[in-house]
Amino acid sequence: MPLIDKPLAELETYAGTNPCPNDMDAFWDRSLAEMRALDPKVELRPAAFAARGVECFHLFFTGVGGSRVHAKLLRPKGAKQKLPAMLLFHGYSGRSGDWFDKLAWVSQGFVVAALDCRGQSGLSEDLGSVKGGTFRGHIVRGLDDSPEKLAFRQIYLDTAQLARIVMNLPEVDPRRVGAAGGSQGGGLTLACAALEPSIKLAASIYPFLCDYKRVWEMDLAKDAYQEIRDFFRWFDPRHEREDEIWTRLGYIDCQHLAKRIRAEVLMLTGLMDTVCPPSTQFAAYNKMVSKKRMILYPDFAHEGMPDMWDVVHQFMAKL
Repeated sequence: MPLIDKPLAELETYAGTNPCPNDMDAFWDRSLAEMRALDPKVELRPAAFAARGVECFHLFFTGVGGSRVHAKLLRPKGAKQKLPAMLLFHGYSGRSGDWFDKLAWVSQGFVVAALDCRGQSGLSEDLGSVKGGTFRGHIVRGLDDSPEKLAFRQIYLDTAQLARIVMNLPEVDPRRVGAAGGSQGGGLTLACAALEPSIKLAASIYPFLCDYKRVWEMDLAKDAYQEIRDFFRWFDPRHEREDEIWTRLGYIDCQHLAKRIRAEVLMLTGLMDTVCPPSTQFAAYNKMVSKKRMILYPDFAHEGMPDMWDVVHQFMAKL
């Protein structure tokens, strides 16, 4: 088959390129302690959207740094027993999507929570002022500040905080919670499962936010990763700080979080993906120690792939 990356045999053993900070685990342990110490001030507001047999709410909570974060919450009306729940994460620069596209999950008995990533296109607030450049993208936001100011640190913590909030809802069985998403949503699914070990199942479709240096070395720092190229061009044009920058990005590299995942993982990967190259996805997958399965689409890129959400639904039916 044609190749845009390493041969499959090499992908299956690829260990990643982007360096991992020496204090990676301690950094995230401190970050989680900060999140858990917050009063999230959870608020549910009835939504104008209506559907038969479904209750729809705007859910707001206070995340790290004080931002009010939004998610859509839908639940079956009149449930008599504890229900499974699904967390849904959207693609880069997007939002939680329409209410309507969540109804299939609710019809199967799930409580559904779909996050709006702070600073992107939804209703979440982003108070995160940082030093240094914020030109064109969240990967580089905070890169010239302390690692605690990295924008994706806050977003990753939002995913874990949303999971905790949903697990504590009276109608939810906290032992039966899954997470799913594609591209950025796939990366956030991995981050959520890594930072909230009670997540039972995680379905990650061609995850973004993995192995940044590998993307750059492949000359694919464009499209979703364009901001990395822009950052070097504007703020380190001679790459004098290259090692420092890649190491700092390591804090928000999902391949280095993957070993913390305890959920069963399903990953769907297109081997012709030039937006999130297969090797970057394998870098995360190969570090997982929990039960896992990868489904390959050899002729597909970063696009809708046949039956992919049907496959995810069948996987989540275990809940």
